[in-house]
Amino acid sequence: MSTPHVVVVMGVAGTGKTTIGPLLAAELGVPYAEGDDFHPAANIAKMSAGTPLDDADRWPWLDAIGQWAHGRAGLGGVVSSSALKRVYRDRLRAEAPGAVFLHLTGDRALIEERMAERKGHFMPTALLDSQFATLQPLQDDEAGVAVDVSGTPEEITQRAVAALRRLEA
Repeated sequence: MSTPHVVVVMGVAGTGKTTIGPLLAAELGVPYAEGDDFHPAANIAKMSAGTPLDDADRWPWLDAIGQWAHGRAGLGGVVSSSALKRVYRDRLRAEAPGAVFLHLTGDRALIEERMAERKGHFMPTALLDSQFATLQPLQDDEAGVAVDVSGTPEEITQRAVAALRRLEA
């Protein structure tokens, strides 16, 4: 990509944001920030207990991610954030207007299988239904691309790089 954008890797839990994000950042030559690291402790405790976050829980988290993205404007970066609703993406864009979204999409059964295989993550598979119920895919007026998560992390990353390059062209 010719201009270093900040790419927000989004999608429901289990799509591979934490796996694909660093691979994409390495491919683009920019830093990666793990979106989960921006959650306040209360949010992690709530999710660990199997309770979905509400919007009031998410605002400070989204603002922190947006501030990181704003600080990378013109420099480039990759950050993960579920960004499931349009209003969440609008909030991120309010902080970082040039952000581009990479929506990792896939078959629910595959995503649930991958979630079940994860070790040491606070998000239980029981919350996957609420994630899919909340998801509002990217709309035509949003800067971003959707990439399927079937295949290896390297294949997904290459599809993402190609899709982002097409978006820029």
